[in-house]
Amino acid sequence: MKGCAKLVEMRSAIVVGATGLVGSALVKLLCESEEYIAVTAITRRKLDYEHPKLIVKICSFDQLEEAHIEFADELFCCLGTTIKKAGTREEFEKVDVEYPLRIASLAKKRGIAHAIVISAMSANETSLFYYNRVKGKLEKELIELQLPKLSIVRPSLLVGERSEFRFGEKMGEALLSVLNPLLIGPLKKYRSIQSNQVALAMLAIALYGKKSPVTIYASHELARIHMPEPQEEQPVTREQLFNWDKFKEEDIPPIDEEIVFDQSKLQNIKRLQDRKEE
Repeated sequence: MKGCAKLVEMRSAIVVGATGLVGSALVKLLCESEEYIAVTAITRRKLDYEHPKLIVKICSFDQLEEAHIEFADELFCCLGTTIKKAGTREEFEKVDVEYPLRIASLAKKRGIAHAIVISAMSANETSLFYYNRVKGKLEKELIELQLPKLSIVRPSLLVGERSEFRFGEKMGEALLSVLNPLLIGPLKKYRSIQSNQVALAMLAIALYGKKSPVTIYASHELARIHMPEPQEEQPVTREQLFNWDKFKEEDIPPIDEEIVFDQSKLQNIKRLQDRKEE
Protein backbone atom coordinates (compact mmCIF):
# COMPACT_ATOMS: atom_id res chain seq x y z
CA MET A 1 0.00 0.00 0.00
CA LYS A 2 2.98 2.24 -0.58
CA GLY A 3 3.27 4.84 -3.29
CA CYS A 4 -0.46 5.55 -3.51
CA ALA A 5 -1.56 9.01 -4.47
CA LYS A 6 -3.32 10.98 -1.78
CA LEU A 7 -7.09 10.88 -2.02
CA VAL A 8 -8.89 14.16 -2.43
CA GLU A 9 -12.55 13.30 -2.00
CA MET A 10 -14.19 13.80 1.39
CA ARG A 11 -15.54 10.62 2.96
CA SER A 12 -17.82 9.63 5.81
CA ALA A 13 -17.65 6.57 8.06
CA ILE A 14 -19.74 4.66 10.60
CA VAL A 15 -18.03 2.88 13.49
CA VAL A 16 -19.89 0.27 15.54
CA GLY A 17 -18.14 -0.86 18.69
CA ALA A 18 -16.42 2.48 19.25
CA THR A 19 -15.83 1.92 22.97
CA GLY A 20 -13.66 -1.17 22.48
CA LEU A 21 -9.90 -1.45 22.22
CA VAL A 22 -9.71 -1.17 18.42
CA GLY A 23 -12.90 0.84 17.91
CA SER A 24 -11.85 3.70 20.18
CA ALA A 25 -8.46 3.98 18.45
CA LEU A 26 -10.13 3.83 15.03
CA VAL A 27 -12.56 6.66 15.83
CA LYS A 28 -9.64 8.94 16.72
CA LEU A 29 -7.76 8.05 13.54
CA LEU A 30 -10.81 8.70 11.37
CA CYS A 31 -11.52 12.04 13.00
CA GLU A 32 -7.90 13.12 12.62
CA SER A 33 -7.73 11.94 9.00
CA GLU A 34 -7.95 14.57 6.26
CA GLU A 35 -9.87 12.12 4.07
CA TYR A 36 -12.91 11.98 6.37
CA ILE A 37 -15.30 14.85 6.86
CA ALA A 38 -17.79 13.03 9.16
CA VAL A 39 -17.57 10.06 11.54
CA THR A 40 -20.61 8.49 13.21
CA ALA A 41 -20.16 6.21 16.21
CA ILE A 42 -23.06 3.91 17.08
CA THR A 43 -22.59 2.84 20.67
CA ARG A 44 -24.42 1.74 23.80
CA ARG A 45 -22.77 4.33 26.01
CA LYS A 46 -21.21 7.77 25.82
CA LEU A 47 -17.67 8.13 24.49
CA ASP A 48 -14.90 9.83 26.41
CA TYR A 49 -13.55 11.24 23.15
CA GLU A 50 -14.98 14.33 21.43
CA HIS A 51 -14.24 15.87 18.04
CA PRO A 52 -16.03 18.34 15.71
CA LYS A 53 -16.33 15.63 13.05
CA LEU A 54 -17.74 13.06 15.44
CA ILE A 55 -21.45 12.27 15.82
CA VAL A 56 -22.35 9.80 18.58
CA LYS A 57 -25.59 7.82 18.41
CA ILE A 58 -26.37 6.00 21.65
CA CYS A 59 -28.79 3.12 21.25
CA SER A 60 -29.38 -0.51 22.16
CA PHE A 61 -28.27 -2.91 19.45
CA ASP A 62 -31.40 -4.96 20.16
CA GLN A 63 -33.43 -1.99 18.92
CA LEU A 64 -31.17 -1.03 16.03
CA GLU A 65 -33.16 -0.12 12.92
CA GLU A 66 -32.47 1.13 9.41
CA ALA A 67 -33.04 4.72 10.53
CA HIS A 68 -29.97 4.47 12.78
CA ILE A 69 -27.72 3.69 9.79
CA GLU A 70 -27.27 6.65 7.48
CA PHE A 71 -25.34 6.54 4.22
CA ALA A 72 -21.55 6.45 4.56
CA ASP A 73 -18.58 5.39 2.46
CA GLU A 74 -17.45 2.74 4.95
CA LEU A 75 -18.90 0.77 7.82
CA PHE A 76 -16.38 -0.36 10.44
CA CYS A 77 -17.66 -3.08 12.77
CA CYS A 78 -15.46 -3.56 15.84
CA LEU A 79 -17.96 -5.43 18.01
CA GLY A 80 -16.71 -8.25 20.20
CA THR A 81 -16.92 -9.60 23.72
CA THR A 82 -15.99 -12.66 25.80
CA ILE A 83 -18.15 -15.48 27.11
CA LYS A 84 -17.22 -14.45 30.65
CA LYS A 85 -18.39 -10.88 30.12
CA ALA A 86 -21.48 -11.90 28.12
CA GLY A 87 -22.52 -14.41 30.77
CA THR A 88 -23.88 -17.09 28.46
CA ARG A 89 -23.08 -18.54 25.05
CA GLU A 90 -26.35 -17.15 23.73
CA GLU A 91 -25.45 -13.60 24.77
CA PHE A 92 -21.93 -14.04 23.42
CA GLU A 93 -23.23 -15.08 19.99
CA LYS A 94 -25.68 -12.19 20.03
CA VAL A 95 -22.82 -9.68 20.31
CA ASP A 96 -20.30 -11.48 18.09
CA VAL A 97 -22.63 -12.78 15.36
CA GLU A 98 -26.20 -11.50 15.50
CA TYR A 99 -25.41 -7.80 15.91
CA PRO A 100 -22.67 -7.60 13.22
CA LEU A 101 -24.88 -9.44 10.73
CA ARG A 102 -27.82 -7.19 11.46
CA ILE A 103 -25.69 -4.07 11.09
CA ALA A 104 -24.09 -5.30 7.85
CA SER A 105 -27.52 -6.08 6.40
CA LEU A 106 -28.79 -2.58 7.24
CA ALA A 107 -25.64 -1.06 5.74
CA LYS A 108 -26.27 -2.94 2.50
CA LYS A 109 -29.82 -1.54 2.35
CA ARG A 110 -28.43 1.97 2.87
CA GLY A 111 -26.04 1.56 -0.05
CA ILE A 112 -22.81 1.56 1.98
CA ALA A 113 -20.19 0.26 -0.42
CA HIS A 114 -17.62 -1.23 1.96
CA ALA A 115 -17.91 -3.08 5.28
CA ILE A 116 -14.76 -3.74 7.31
CA VAL A 117 -15.34 -6.23 10.12
CA ILE A 118 -13.10 -7.56 12.90
CA SER A 119 -13.09 -11.33 13.25
CA ALA A 120 -10.40 -13.53 14.85
CA MET A 121 -7.14 -15.11 13.79
CA SER A 122 -8.32 -18.74 13.81
CA ALA A 123 -11.93 -18.22 12.67
CA ASN A 124 -13.25 -21.52 11.31
CA GLU A 125 -16.81 -22.81 11.56
CA THR A 126 -15.53 -26.41 11.81
CA SER A 127 -12.97 -25.68 14.53
CA LEU A 128 -12.85 -27.80 17.68
CA PHE A 129 -12.84 -24.56 19.69
CA TYR A 130 -16.15 -22.84 20.34
CA TYR A 131 -14.80 -19.27 20.02
CA ASN A 132 -13.24 -19.99 16.62
CA ARG A 133 -16.43 -21.69 15.42
CA VAL A 134 -18.49 -18.64 16.32
CA LYS A 135 -16.12 -16.33 14.44
CA GLY A 136 -16.15 -18.73 11.49
CA LYS A 137 -19.94 -18.64 11.48
CA LEU A 138 -19.86 -14.84 11.44
CA GLU A 139 -17.51 -14.76 8.46
CA LYS A 140 -19.53 -17.33 6.51
CA GLU A 141 -22.81 -15.48 6.99
CA LEU A 142 -21.24 -12.10 6.22
CA ILE A 143 -19.98 -13.47 2.91
CA GLU A 144 -23.41 -14.93 2.16
CA LEU A 145 -24.92 -11.44 2.54
CA GLN A 146 -23.15 -10.55 -0.73
CA LEU A 147 -22.17 -7.07 0.37
CA PRO A 148 -20.78 -4.77 -2.34
CA LYS A 149 -17.36 -5.08 -0.71
CA LEU A 150 -16.35 -6.92 2.45
CA SER A 151 -12.98 -6.81 4.22
CA ILE A 152 -12.49 -9.18 7.16
CA VAL A 153 -9.57 -8.52 9.51
CA ARG A 154 -8.26 -11.37 11.65
CA PRO A 155 -6.02 -10.01 14.41
CA SER A 156 -4.27 -12.32 16.86
CA LEU A 157 -4.19 -11.43 20.56
CA LEU A 158 -4.76 -7.68 20.86
CA VAL A 159 -2.38 -5.65 23.00
CA GLY A 160 -3.38 -2.26 24.42
CA GLU A 161 -4.78 -0.37 27.37
CA ARG A 162 -8.24 -1.71 28.09
CA SER A 163 -10.82 0.04 30.22
CA GLU A 164 -11.45 -3.31 31.92
CA PHE A 165 -9.02 -5.89 33.30
CA ARG A 166 -8.98 -9.29 31.61
CA PHE A 167 -6.69 -11.66 33.49
CA GLY A 168 -6.42 -14.27 30.71
CA GLU A 169 -5.53 -11.71 28.07
CA LYS A 170 -3.00 -10.01 30.35
CA MET A 171 -1.29 -13.35 30.89
CA GLY A 172 -1.35 -13.96 27.14
CA GLU A 173 0.17 -10.53 26.49
CA ALA A 174 2.98 -11.17 28.94
CA LEU A 175 3.73 -14.59 27.42
CA LEU A 176 3.65 -13.39 23.81
CA SER A 177 5.82 -10.37 24.57
CA VAL A 178 8.56 -12.92 25.31
CA LEU A 179 7.68 -15.32 22.49
CA ASN A 180 7.01 -12.79 19.70
CA PRO A 181 10.66 -12.53 18.57
CA LEU A 182 10.83 -16.34 18.38
CA LEU A 183 7.70 -16.64 16.23
CA ILE A 184 9.11 -16.54 12.70
CA GLY A 185 8.13 -17.97 9.33
CA PRO A 186 4.72 -19.70 9.44
CA LEU A 187 4.48 -18.91 13.18
CA LYS A 188 4.42 -15.14 12.55
CA LYS A 189 0.63 -15.17 12.48
CA TYR A 190 0.59 -16.05 16.20
CA ARG A 191 2.40 -12.89 17.25
CA SER A 192 0.34 -10.50 19.36
CA ILE A 193 -0.59 -7.20 17.69
CA GLN A 194 -1.12 -3.69 19.00
CA SER A 195 -4.74 -2.53 18.86
CA ASN A 196 -3.58 0.83 17.45
CA GLN A 197 -1.93 -1.02 14.56
CA VAL A 198 -5.14 -2.92 13.79
CA ALA A 199 -7.05 0.40 13.75
CA LEU A 200 -4.45 1.93 11.44
CA ALA A 201 -4.61 -1.11 9.14
CA MET A 202 -8.42 -0.83 8.96
CA LEU A 203 -8.15 2.82 7.93
CA ALA A 204 -5.56 1.97 5.27
CA ILE A 205 -7.74 -0.90 3.99
CA ALA A 206 -10.67 1.52 3.65
CA LEU A 207 -8.64 3.99 1.62
CA TYR A 208 -6.19 1.82 -0.29
CA GLY A 209 -7.25 -1.80 0.20
CA LYS A 210 -7.72 -4.54 -2.36
CA LYS A 211 -10.60 -4.20 -4.82
CA SER A 212 -11.86 -7.79 -4.46
CA PRO A 213 -15.49 -8.24 -3.31
CA VAL A 214 -14.27 -10.25 -0.31
CA THR A 215 -10.80 -9.96 1.22
CA ILE A 216 -9.50 -11.55 4.42
CA TYR A 217 -6.47 -9.95 6.10
CA ALA A 218 -4.43 -12.19 8.42
CA SER A 219 -2.81 -10.79 11.55
CA HIS A 220 0.74 -10.76 10.12
CA GLU A 221 -0.58 -8.79 7.12
CA LEU A 222 -2.27 -6.26 9.40
CA ALA A 223 1.01 -5.83 11.30
CA ARG A 224 2.88 -4.59 8.24
CA ILE A 225 0.20 -2.32 6.77
CA HIS A 226 1.04 1.37 6.97
CA MET A 227 -0.42 4.51 5.49
CA PRO A 228 1.44 5.55 2.33
CA GLU A 229 3.67 8.58 2.47
CA PRO A 230 1.96 11.63 0.95
CA GLN A 231 3.41 12.50 -2.43
CA GLU A 232 4.69 16.05 -2.68
CA GLU A 233 3.69 17.98 -5.77
CA GLN A 234 6.70 19.01 -7.82
CA PRO A 235 6.86 22.80 -8.38
CA VAL A 236 6.44 24.00 -11.96
CA THR A 237 9.51 25.87 -13.17
CA ARG A 238 9.33 29.20 -14.95
CA GLU A 239 10.74 27.54 -18.07
CA GLN A 240 7.91 24.97 -18.05
CA LEU A 241 5.26 27.61 -17.38
CA PHE A 242 6.46 29.92 -20.16
CA ASN A 243 7.62 27.42 -22.72
CA TRP A 244 7.22 29.47 -25.87
CA ASP A 245 9.08 26.89 -27.93
CA LYS A 246 5.92 24.83 -28.17
CA PHE A 247 4.41 27.62 -30.28
CA LYS A 248 7.09 27.40 -32.97
CA GLU A 249 5.78 27.63 -36.51
CA GLU A 250 6.90 24.11 -37.38
CA ASP A 251 4.82 22.71 -34.53
CA ILE A 252 1.57 24.21 -35.88
CA PRO A 253 -0.37 21.51 -37.74
CA PRO A 254 -0.71 22.08 -41.52
CA ILE A 255 -3.98 23.49 -42.81
CA ASP A 256 -6.08 21.04 -44.75
CA GLU A 257 -6.34 22.59 -48.22
CA GLU A 258 -9.62 20.80 -48.92
CA ILE A 259 -11.46 22.77 -46.25
CA VAL A 260 -10.06 26.19 -47.21
CA PHE A 261 -12.91 28.53 -48.08
CA ASP A 262 -13.13 28.99 -51.85
CA GLN A 263 -14.51 32.47 -52.60
CA SER A 264 -14.80 31.83 -56.37
CA LYS A 265 -17.45 29.18 -55.75
CA LEU A 266 -19.49 31.67 -53.76
CA GLN A 267 -19.28 34.19 -56.62
CA ASN A 268 -20.54 31.60 -59.16
CA ILE A 269 -23.51 30.78 -56.92
CA LYS A 270 -24.36 34.49 -56.63
CA ARG A 271 -24.32 34.92 -60.44
CA LEU A 272 -26.72 32.00 -60.89
CA GLN A 273 -29.14 33.49 -58.34
CA ASP A 274 -29.01 36.90 -60.12
CA ARG A 275 -29.89 35.28 -63.49
CA LYS A 276 -32.88 33.52 -61.97
CA GLU A 277 -34.19 36.78 -60.57
CA GLU A 278 -33.90 38.43 -64.04
